[in-house]
Formats: sequence, structure tokens, C-alpha cells
Amino acid sequence: MKRESLPLPVVVPKIAPHQKRRQRLANSLGEGLLLLSTAAEAPRNGDAYFPFRWDSHFYYLTGFREPEAVLAIVLGKKPRFILFCREKNIEREIWDGFRFGPTMAREIFSFDEAYPISELDRMVPELMGNQAVLHTTVGADAAWDARVTGWLNTVRAQIRAGISAPAEVHDVRRDIDAMRQIKDAAEIDIMRRAGQISSGAHARAMRVAKPGMFEYQVEAELLHEFVRHGARQPAYGSIVATGGNACVLHYQENTAQIRAGDLMLIDAGCELDSYAADITRTFPVGGRFSGAQRDVYELVLAAQLACIKAVKPGNAFGKYHDVAVRVLAQGLIDLKLCKGTLDAVIESGAYKQFYMHRAGHWLGLDVHDAGNYRQPNGKWVTLAPGMVVTVEPGIYIRPADKVPKAFWDIGVRIEDDILVTAKGNENLTASCPKSVADVEALTAG
Repeated sequence: MKRESLPLPVVVPKIAPHQKRRQRLANSLGEGLLLLSTAAEAPRNGDAYFPFRWDSHFYYLTGFREPEAVLAIVLGKKPRFILFCREKNIEREIWDGFRFGPTMAREIFSFDEAYPISELDRMVPELMGNQAVLHTTVGADAAWDARVTGWLNTVRAQIRAGISAPAEVHDVRRDIDAMRQIKDAAEIDIMRRAGQISSGAHARAMRVAKPGMFEYQVEAELLHEFVRHGARQPAYGSIVATGGNACVLHYQENTAQIRAGDLMLIDAGCELDSYAADITRTFPVGGRFSGAQRDVYELVLAAQLACIKAVKPGNAFGKYHDVAVRVLAQGLIDLKLCKGTLDAVIESGAYKQFYMHRAGHWLGLDVHDAGNYRQPNGKWVTLAPGMVVTVEPGIYIRPADKVPKAFWDIGVRIEDDILVTAKGNENLTASCPKSVADVEALTAG
């Protein structure tokens, strides 16, 4: 193939894993037609658009990052893998940047066929005719649902010509979700590197943050560290919360000025090659933990370490949350923030005044990644090698009656990204400081 020179460097992912994934999916589905669209470009305001982020399911199967693209798989003993994408257009590339075009995309991304996206409405009814099942997303995007309905109606109108429409429309997300729950070697390598970059960013923030700075200035240090290592954006809106702001679980204003003696809670991770890291660390700004701060911090750390031990193959997903609840509830009793026996505090939910969220979630292409947490019978999913979870217990103490003032506005969360392995687990973010000694060495050093 004669390749045109690229006006800008274009990073192409390793395609073999994507090719294997779509072959595995095709084998599991058996028959019919699969149609999967990438995300639409989203207008921001005026004629400006948000930076484009491809659909995670689509990317998982294709590795293709351009907008206006659709994957089609004609299923069967020998599936046909087809990509619809934008045509080469030198004039548009001058304005908007490089685009592959069908010919180059077919070769580089290992498709059997590739066509201009403008051919989609003509070709899909042809591909859909006489197929028993249509596999696509249902209810995820109204515009896509309407388009699929239009294609189905076009085929249904040909019934007198002996062409039938699919009798069943199957939401394929559950099938892809199940695949995405188990990370392959290529995914794990990326996530390990994303964890390292994000760990370095948190360590940088600990060194830099000082009283008198603003939260957004610390956020800038995180972004600097992400981008300089090739992670061009955060995986989610960074939480940089000082003082009482740390008691707001999804705080994202990041505008407050840092005061001496405050703790700072940072929940931030980069997105690298489409995969998310998710780390939370809490530290004293420019100094050392006070007595009450240290007591709460060591309690949360003890809970987190106990949780990590419970992340191993064969354990139910919900087990490590139960571990967090027991450790934290006992600690709250010891600190006299809760009263009663351990079982009574747990049964009554009294601990939820200070700990009100679950201890973690799946992690991958999305920060709250695809996959069910419970089986159809209602039991928790069993952890298996290749799954990646976050482990993030916390304590949040707002001013309240019967809460000693020394504990007011202390918010502590500690979070790491944990890969389930055959023999236990691997902490993908282990390089991020979290012991009291290691944290204070950075903040007070």
C-alpha cells in the first residue's frame, strides 16, 4: 500500500489484541449481524466541541480512535469484519488533522473490508437482510436507536421480495462487558504504566502543596505530570480537596485556598492509551499529621491494607467491602465516634455517618468500568485473575453534635488499583506513597 505522509504524528495501538477480541466475540455470538458505533462528537458551546473520546466498547474491539465510525461483523463460521469510517479528505485534514480513510484503516487495523461512513445507510440493510439476530447497543443512545430502527424498517419493507429482518435485537453490551472484566496482557501493561504515572503525580502534589496555594494550583501539578509522561488527559475530573472539602465525596470545584494545618485529599488518575488509573491519597499540607488526623489516617490505612488482602481469586467481590466496614466500624468505636458493640454499630448503620460508600469498583477503559457486580442469582461476582478493582475505604467527619472538635473537617480516603492474579493480587499503584512515614517525608521534608 502506498501511504501518504502524515502531517502529524499518529499513534496507532497494537492491533493484535483488538483483532483477537472481536474474533472471540464473534465466536461467542454465533450468528447474525453485529453493529457497534463509536461515540458522537459532543458540542461544548458555540461552534466549539469537547475533545473527542471514542466509545470504550467500540475501541476495545477495534483500536480505532476517529469519530464517525461503525464496526459491523457478519457472524458465522467465517465472520466478515467490516469498518465504516471517514474518507480521506486532504482539505479537512489541513483544518482538523490526519484521518486514516477506509483503505489505510483496513490494512492497519486488520479488517476484512472498510468503506466510507457515507455508505452506511445503503449497506447496512443489505448486511441485515435474512439475519436471524441483530446484535447492537439498545437504549444507550437515542440517535443510534433511531437509526437502527430505520434500517430494520427498510429491511422489513422487503418482505415480499423474500428478504426478512432480524426477529431478535440483542443488546451486545453484556457480552462485551463480560470480556472487558478480564484484562488481557496488553491491557495490564497499559494499566500498570498508567498507575506508575499517576503515582508520580500524587508524589509531586505532596511535595509541592503548601499553605496559601489554591487547590487548582495543585491540580495543575497533577496534570503536568500526567501530560509530560504521555497521558494527555485525566481519567476523570480530579478531586483536589483541602479541609472540609475532603468530606464532599465528589468535590471538584478545586478553588479553595489551602490553610496551614489542613489535610488535602486528592483523588486523581491519568488516562493512558484509553485506560484509567484511579488513586486517592490524603496528606498534611506542608507538615505533619496532627494527633486526630493521624488517628483517622492510620485507621483508614489499616482498613485499606486489610481490604487488599481480601482481593484474591475465589473471593466474592463484596468481601473486601465487608472487611472495610468491620475495620472502620471498630476504629470508630475506639475513637469514641460511635458507641456500642461492633455488631450493633454495623447492624444499625451508625458507622455510615462517617463512611457511606462502597470500598471499590471495577477499573479499566472506564474509571467505573464495565461489568456486573452481581450474578443473575443475586450473589456477588467471584473475583478471578485478570480483574482489576479499586480499593478505597475512607472516613469523613463533618462538624456535628457529639463529635469532638479535634475531628471536625477531617476527610481521609486511600485508594489503590489492584489486579487479581492467580496467586493473589498485584498493586498497580504501589509506588504511590501512603505510609505515615513516607507521606510526611514528602510533605514536611
